[in-house]
Amino acid sequence: MASTTKKVLRMTFNNSSGNVVTITLPDPMASLTAAQIEAVMDQIITKNIFITTGGELISKRDIKIIDTTTDDLYDQPV
Repeated sequence: MASTTKKVLRMTFNNSSGNVVTITLPDPMASLTAAQIEAVMDQIITKNIFITTGGELISKRDIKIIDTTTDDLYDQPV
């Protein structure tokens, strides 16, 4: 039985057709600040780095760092 922990950075945007678009990055640096992440999101929007099926990313919606722990409760017999 093992326990694993995973952390991801989830940046959420609105696109030009009104849909929500999420970009998830694994293992964010512990020293990241909200201001740094917002600056990167602003660059993504300004430089039009990603085009979605619903058009350009036009605004920031949310930023989350998500930390999950998974406990494997069953070890399959060998």
